[in-house]
Amino acid sequence: MNQDSAVFIVVPAFNEAASIGATLNQLSTTGHQIVVVDDGSTDATPSILSRFTQIHRLRHPINLGQGAALQTGMTYALEQGAGYIVHFDADGQHRAADIERLLEPLFADEADAVLGSRFLVAEHRQRVPPMRRCVLQAARVVNYLLSGLWLTDAHNGLRALARRAAEAVHFQENGYGHATEILIQLARAKLRVVERPACILYTDYARAKGQSTFNAVHILLDLCLGRLLR
Repeated sequence: MNQDSAVFIVVPAFNEAASIGATLNQLSTTGHQIVVVDDGSTDATPSILSRFTQIHRLRHPINLGQGAALQTGMTYALEQGAGYIVHFDADGQHRAADIERLLEPLFADEADAVLGSRFLVAEHRQRVPPMRRCVLQAARVVNYLLSGLWLTDAHNGLRALARRAAEAVHFQENGYGHATEILIQLARAKLRVVERPACILYTDYARAKGQSTFNAVHILLDLCLGRLLR
């Protein structure tokens, strides 16, 4: 275990002008390296990113999807010598304060991948809208059937990976389906996966920007059908 290994926070961003500034302001307090992958934004996101001179800025010329943006960011971070990689959404739904909690099991070599969960703490659980809670519970079952990992949460964008875990992940699902794909790949690599509490902030913007409940169901159906046909 080497706590001095660099931590890189990878932030996928697509048309996040309303939130990216605040997100980077809070991440800048962590002292970690920040990689933002602008996934073909057509709003003011690139202009806002140019104000943050200490971050690593990458850009897709066209929108490829969140999974593709995360893969680009992880590949870059590994090339830069990252010892640990954190996934962090740009829409303001995550708290930078939760990052250290997720890194602790990695630093202690108690896990290879740590997933944030909004269902481990009662206060966090109560923030989840009822319909979203039902969909996430169904997604837990699907994730278990596909990966063998029985988790308390599903599709939580806050994750921390040790280098060996990041090297084992190769996203092919460019969209939100990557949230299940990463579990399948971690399980196949026989890596140690644990969960830690992470609060999700359901702001009006995050709800509008994030995947809808209907879209989440659609993703689950696509993933199940895709696995059956392979």
